[in-house]
Amino acid sequence: MWALSDRKGSPEPAEDNFTFLARGVEFKGVVNFDGTVRVDGRLEGEIHTPGMVIVGEFAVIKGVISAGVLMTSGKINGTVTATERVQILKQGVLIGDIRTPAITIEDGAHFHGMCDMGAHWVDDANQPNNNVHDLSLHRNKIRAPGL
Repeated sequence: MWALSDRKGSPEPAEDNFTFLARGVEFKGVVNFDGTVRVDGRLEGEIHTPGMVIVGEFAVIKGVISAGVLMTSGKINGTVTATERVQILKQGVLIGDIRTPAITIEDGAHFHGMCDMGAHWVDDANQPNNNVHDLSLHRNKIRAPGL
């Protein structure tokens, strides 16, 4: 029925890869994944994936997270880099620095740290403004009465 010969020879796309670290699992070290990673246990170290990291409400992560998307309702203490976005859901706690182009923090979530969204201030003070006039040239001029 599902013979191996029926399968295509190409490997599965990264989006179809799903890795799950269940509640009760404790892991220390550096992990590299393709696709989506869901953590419901404890992890101390680093997680790297171009895909999505989902942190469940009972999960605790201490360390570095590098992902395309981070969605968390658990506890994270560390540095987060997300190339697409970070979402801190209702029960989530994130203590540390975030670097991402977009962030969402729901009511009831907690974030303590710095967030760099890549925006840079452009100071227009150095640009000439043609609408500015020097009023000191008109100081000594007196209006004639009745005009």
